[in-house]
Amino acid sequence: MEKSENSNKGVPSGGARAGAFGHAFGYSGVKKRGHGSRSWIKIEQNGNAKVMELDKSTIMKNCSLPSRDLRLLDPLFIYPSAILGREKAIVVNLEQIRCVITADEAFVMNSLDGSVMQYKTELCNRLQATRDHADGLPFEFKALELALELTCTSLDAQAKELTSEIRPVLDELTSSISTLNLERVRRFKGNLLSLTQRVQKVRDEIEHLMDDDGDMAEMYLTEKKEKMEGYMSNDSDIDNIRSVAVNSDLDNIPSVGLDSVKWLSKSAPVSPVAPVSPEAVTIGSHKLQRAFSSITRSSQHETLTTTSSSQKEDIVQLEMLLEAYFVFIDHTLSKLSSLKEYIDDTEDLINIKLGTVQNQLIQFELLLTAATFVVTCFAVVTGVFGMNFETSVFDNPFTFNWVLKALFTLVSKAIHALHCTGSLTRQVIKHTMCKKDEPQLLLAVH
Repeated sequence: MEKSENSNKGVPSGGARAGAFGHAFGYSGVKKRGHGSRSWIKIEQNGNAKVMELDKSTIMKNCSLPSRDLRLLDPLFIYPSAILGREKAIVVNLEQIRCVITADEAFVMNSLDGSVMQYKTELCNRLQATRDHADGLPFEFKALELALELTCTSLDAQAKELTSEIRPVLDELTSSISTLNLERVRRFKGNLLSLTQRVQKVRDEIEHLMDDDGDMAEMYLTEKKEKMEGYMSNDSDIDNIRSVAVNSDLDNIPSVGLDSVKWLSKSAPVSPVAPVSPEAVTIGSHKLQRAFSSITRSSQHETLTTTSSSQKEDIVQLEMLLEAYFVFIDHTLSKLSSLKEYIDDTEDLINIKLGTVQNQLIQFELLLTAATFVVTCFAVVTGVFGMNFETSVFDNPFTFNWVLKALFTLVSKAIHALHCTGSLTRQVIKHTMCKKDEPQLLLAVH
């Protein structure tokens, strides 16, 4: 036993080995970054803002959010734009603006980006300007509207800047095709594709919210908070009434401040002389509890009916707010689509020009080939008649002339045949291109 104990002294335990393994491969650092605190900007409902160091668990506890929702706001990961409505918060991930909005405050992830500072400054100014008078929008909608406004404005400004940069390059490319201009267009086309995808994602997210009434209803955080506080106050009043009914006489029930039960206290006769038996107290308390239960059910039914009608109106109000920015971002997407079509048209024009130049080069090559063929034929005749050997053909002086005439006729026939073949080839190519373009034309007509 002593030997085994001594032999295990130098062997680290399982936890130590795991810690050493995690330290060696950087696991502990990853875990620390994942659960460590981050810098957040807390913006209150009155317009005050301050920078705080909060960890992930604190945000999850205060806002009742799962870990996967906060993962969307992590700057270490790249996630598309998203707007999520939860029970007590709205999670917003729009470009550089990442925040968690509650009914009373907003937590914005601190960053050196100018959009974050602009969001903080503008939201504080708007909240302080509307502190004394209400403008009809709750706090969460003001924060959400500003995030949508800054995001849509930023994307539209980037689209305008890209359009102003790429159109002169395309115009220059149509006049002079060069490698430098082609490289610039290729780079701009990549930027255009990336920007189009970002704009498309924001547009789809707004459209998804507009199509789902349940998601829009989840975003009424202030209204849900007020309803919850009202239900809690009603429950506390009912508990007070029940405790009074059980612990006191039915003839001496005091008023607890509810208008719905004043008739019970007023209608009960007061007889301070005659004592009340415990059985009567019990029976009276049960009757009083049943009366309050019926009153509570009727008041809750009226509250739910009023809530459903007002919720529809509020959903329409939020839908109109989202629709305004949907139209704005859809217009930006249309401009990018038009720019993409302009690039495609320029590419088609360049391909046509290159095809024309290629055809001219092919024609010139055919001309050189024909001229070489003619010269070669006459050179063959000259070489044959210039050979130094005796034959009867050389004795006739008209033989050379007849050979030249026959050769000229053959060359003419060959050139004419080549010309006819080229015309036929061009017709076949033209017919093939027309057949290829027919489906596109039909789609355009439809």
